[in-house]
Amino acid sequence: MRAVTALAVLLVMAGAALPRADEGDEAAIRALVARYVEAREARDRAVLEALFTDDADQLVSTGEWRRGRAALVPGALASSERTAGVRRIEVDTVRVIAPGVAIADGVYTIAGSGRPPMRATIVAVRRDGEWRITAIRNMLLAPPIDGR
Repeated sequence: MRAVTALAVLLVMAGAALPRADEGDEAAIRALVARYVEAREARDRAVLEALFTDDADQLVSTGEWRRGRAALVPGALASSERTAGVRRIEVDTVRVIAPGVAIADGVYTIAGSGRPPMRATIVAVRRDGEWRITAIRNMLLAPPIDGR
């Protein structure tokens, strides 16, 4: 019984040590994702550049891996030109995984493009008090492996 109690105490202590997104962080990260989508729609290079860290990268659903802000921003703008439609990322979860590091996951759609919905995972970091995007992963939805 003591082992069970000790394990329960350790789990509670470990849970207490995990960082949590406070309402301000979660709102800021959701706003960051919204600004990213708005900048893509507006084809606004300056705003896009300001939203990313220098070493940001993006792995897109075609398999193209854009490494560094200098490659990511022009690649995103070119993609927006090639694929017409209204982009939207509806964030469904924001999770802080370490102080100043968070993951936002959501459904990524391009209405009017004929493309199926995707999943987007955005990794954000807080630097100098501001949240910035450091990684994006876009994935096409696939049926579950086990058939469910």
